[in-house]
Amino acid sequence: MSLLTQLVNLFFSQRRGEIDFFMQHPARVQQQQLERLLTQAGGTVFGRDHGFGKIRTSEAYAAAVPVADYDSFSEYIGRTRTGEQNVLWPTEIKWFAKSSGTTSAKSKFIPVSDEGLSGCHLRGPMDVICFFAGLYPKSGVFGGRTLTLGGSHRLESTGGRAQEGDLSAILIENTPKWASWRRTPRPETALIPDFAEKVQAICREAVPQRVTSFAGVPSWNLVLMNRVLEYTGKQNILEVWPEMELFVHGGMNFNPYREQYRRIFPSDTMKYMETYNASEGFFAIQDDPSRDDMLLMLDYGVYYEFLPVSDLGDPSKAVPLEGVKQGVNYAMIISTSNGLWRYQIGDTVEFTSLAPYKIKITGRTKHFINAFGEELIIDNAETALQAACAATGALVSDYTAGPIYMGDRSKGSHQWLIEFNRAPEDMDQFTDCLDRELQHVNSDYEAKRFRDTTLMRPTVTVLSEGAFYRWMKSRGKTGGQNKVPRLCNDRTYIEQLLAIEK
Repeated sequence: MSLLTQLVNLFFSQRRGEIDFFMQHPARVQQQQLERLLTQAGGTVFGRDHGFGKIRTSEAYAAAVPVADYDSFSEYIGRTRTGEQNVLWPTEIKWFAKSSGTTSAKSKFIPVSDEGLSGCHLRGPMDVICFFAGLYPKSGVFGGRTLTLGGSHRLESTGGRAQEGDLSAILIENTPKWASWRRTPRPETALIPDFAEKVQAICREAVPQRVTSFAGVPSWNLVLMNRVLEYTGKQNILEVWPEMELFVHGGMNFNPYREQYRRIFPSDTMKYMETYNASEGFFAIQDDPSRDDMLLMLDYGVYYEFLPVSDLGDPSKAVPLEGVKQGVNYAMIISTSNGLWRYQIGDTVEFTSLAPYKIKITGRTKHFINAFGEELIIDNAETALQAACAATGALVSDYTAGPIYMGDRSKGSHQWLIEFNRAPEDMDQFTDCLDRELQHVNSDYEAKRFRDTTLMRPTVTVLSEGAFYRWMKSRGKTGGQNKVPRLCNDRTYIEQLLAIEK
């Protein structure tokens, strides 16, 4: 065991015992989380509106508080953003994490409390270290630096005392100095708003350093790593950082990127750990490298409920943790120390183990594309298509869209397969209008498209008359309630349709 890793393991010995406890007593720990949340927030506006002071059981909580989405919280969050306190959470809300929007707003602004930061958002990365040190006692990863690639939004004032921006910017601002001594680049570099400028600055700053791990979203980091290779003229990253050993990733499905990472990290000793973290909280960690699921973290100030996707229209079917079953696709509902109450986060998960509770992320509650962190939803697509049609006089009969994955040195994009009733005279104008409107209605898509950072201009492929009907017929999906799937997070539908056209 390396001395540094030995010291890390010693430091986390108590925490490891706490994790073992919630793994052995999950229902008890979750009940404690709920009771603590209700007690703390009983005097808030939301707590008084929903009678928190009288709630004693999970059943009473479910009866008193409806399952909600962001739009349902917009009034409470709006009041907090203007500076009113004690609305959703008793302590001052100083930060809002900005993420992709809903059907009624370009962006969401998720409240982040001191308790949510220390007990959830910042606790998750510390537990990643705890797990890794225990799994790999001979690792030398702690002898070098961790490269972190933050988001593109600086913190900005909300108009009150709070600030809003990417969660990564909030975490950089609030990570204790003792916990960030191993991190590169410097905060001022990580917070450069222009992504291309930031990547160039990271290359200058980090290439000469001893980097042994990196963390973040796969698509953004692939762009960064390819830029490092261009900057250095090397063939793979291990020629730049020979001691690189770990990538901690999350935010999207890693599988489409796995082979590309293997090519630029040609080593059997390179390790990958998946995490489930979002603007709303940090929820799960891959604690076993032999499995592709993640341990649900039960003591982060988060109370979990799960609604079968088959019952999305009936929130009364939501169950607490002890009510879940393996193999069922669930929409996740959270109540947190950030002031979110029975909040349907939009992600869907499946339990792969009930002792302990482990999950896989299966997708979103709606059709979407999130291959690069853009979180494009159907409402965004419909709005953009309408704008493109209005600008060009086109009429769309049917469409579907999916990702074009990044290559070794190429960036990603979206491919739109469209069957027109009336095609536009100028297809470039139609595509440009579609692209502009998508950026207008979706801030995450806009960030990825900025200067072609991660996403290139979309490709529109025109299909022949009747192509969608032939496709649906070939799948046995004609008539009745069958609908053309509009967005897909992989290329399954794209390839099927292109095959029909041959």
